[in-house]
Amino acid sequence: MRWIRRFLGPLSSTGVVFGTLLFCASLTPSLLPRTFIMQGVLCGFSFAIGYLIGILLKTIYVYLELPQPSRHDRRGIRFVLSLAAIVSAIGFLWQAGRWQNSIRLLMEMSPLDSSHPIRTGAVAVAVAAILIGFGRLFQLVRLLLALRSRRFLPRRLANVVSAIAALVLGWMVLNGLIFDIGLRFADSSLKQVDSLIEPDVPKPTDQLKTGSDGSLMTWQSLGRRGREFVATGPTAQQIASFTGRPALEPIRVYAGLNSADTPAERAKLALDELKRTGAFQRQTLLVVVPTGTGWIDPEALDTVEYLHNGDIASVAVQYSYLSSWIALLTEPDYGVETARALFEEVYGYWTTLPKDTRPKLYLHGLSLGALNSQKSSDLYDVLADPFQGALWSGPPFASPIWRMATNGRVDGTPQWLPRFRDSSVIRFADQYQTAKMPNASWGPMRIVYLQYASDPITFFETSSLYSRPEWMNQPRGRDISSSFRWFPLVTFLQLTLDVAAATTAPIGYGHVYAPEHYIDAWMEVTTPQGWSENELQRLKMFFKAQRGSLDQA
Repeated sequence: MRWIRRFLGPLSSTGVVFGTLLFCASLTPSLLPRTFIMQGVLCGFSFAIGYLIGILLKTIYVYLELPQPSRHDRRGIRFVLSLAAIVSAIGFLWQAGRWQNSIRLLMEMSPLDSSHPIRTGAVAVAVAAILIGFGRLFQLVRLLLALRSRRFLPRRLANVVSAIAALVLGWMVLNGLIFDIGLRFADSSLKQVDSLIEPDVPKPTDQLKTGSDGSLMTWQSLGRRGREFVATGPTAQQIASFTGRPALEPIRVYAGLNSADTPAERAKLALDELKRTGAFQRQTLLVVVPTGTGWIDPEALDTVEYLHNGDIASVAVQYSYLSSWIALLTEPDYGVETARALFEEVYGYWTTLPKDTRPKLYLHGLSLGALNSQKSSDLYDVLADPFQGALWSGPPFASPIWRMATNGRVDGTPQWLPRFRDSSVIRFADQYQTAKMPNASWGPMRIVYLQYASDPITFFETSSLYSRPEWMNQPRGRDISSSFRWFPLVTFLQLTLDVAAATTAPIGYGHVYAPEHYIDAWMEVTTPQGWSENELQRLKMFFKAQRGSLDQA
């Protein structure tokens, strides 16, 4: 019964104070709007972590044998602090709607009539209760280990040893349950989903299409995302109908995880498929690295195929079934081996072709695909015969070239839209400013980063745990709320949640990139000919209309 009373005992007033502080701070806005469930989970985690901080500080205070109030005074203090915590939490919960609307209005979303404070609070209480319960269970384990070890160790040494042992045991359980079993389950489940063949994605009859009867890869082996990539996209007839000019059928080559056993074999198979389809006779060749699930953003590929009148080929190889944000937070180098194998195969063959007849070679990737695409080649290996350029959208915060260019930006340019040196090699663009610079000229290689200031995949920083990110300084990106404030620890939790919810933002914000911004970026990178400003604007409106019809459907 003594152990049960310890587990179910009242909360520490010190823990409640610090928990409430973090709870209230977590209700303030960050990069993306939140649903009440997301907000409740964030509040629950924040309260539990603040509660833990309060417990640790109280333990240190007692350990140092500093003066404490009497039992009678403690009751009064507990009552006052509890009342203040409840009033503060309620006040911040009711203010949360205004803060969320400060983001939603910037992202052209309809404002919320209510932030559902009661539901948010209920979710927060449930999450905090579970986490504090686990914390108390950890404490009971620690005490049990301490009692055992005191039989042969001094009391204070036994306390230290038991705490370390409990931490190791807890980490082993957490790592085994969540990271090992959880990731394996996710990978296995997504693998089964990936094998499904959708009824609206028929096997191609054109023998030059990947997955057809004439292909080196079976339709089944491409996986769900590969079949989607190959079967969708504009046809030559659709492109010609829009432009009024002759067009070719765009070539799309994709190798799924089941197409071959190893990354090297899949890359070799993709190269052979490129040769079979005549991809190296096209004007433009695009090496694409997909996201973690194998998905390729149709907004990026459809637009560039229209811009080049279908005279373009693209190739990609799948490396995972996991969502990008999971792979990014757990295994940042996921997919680098596959990206390098594909680039080496394609680039190696491309360099053997006559320079005046071979296609122009470009790289592309979104999100984790952008990270792996940047790591697929070494600048020193291509200096003698460089590829023409790259468009990397939503580059993750761990991207090496992006980080180098951002940190080495020209003084006075913001982190969310920097200018690197003379802008002859690397340029940055967002939804408000393109990479076109009338006063700067391009060199032989053109690299454009398309990024939104509100994209947490790009601007997540682990250092936000203890320091204010530079991109929060003034002037801020136009899609970041002016009410966004930095709080130690809390901002880190907010950004972590934003990373997980990055693709829930409306198109044109967060981690969801719009076709009209891709069009501007592709124009700078690949320089397609024959497009006037009026025609480009008509193409943007065409894709916006398509997006509107899909939203209505």
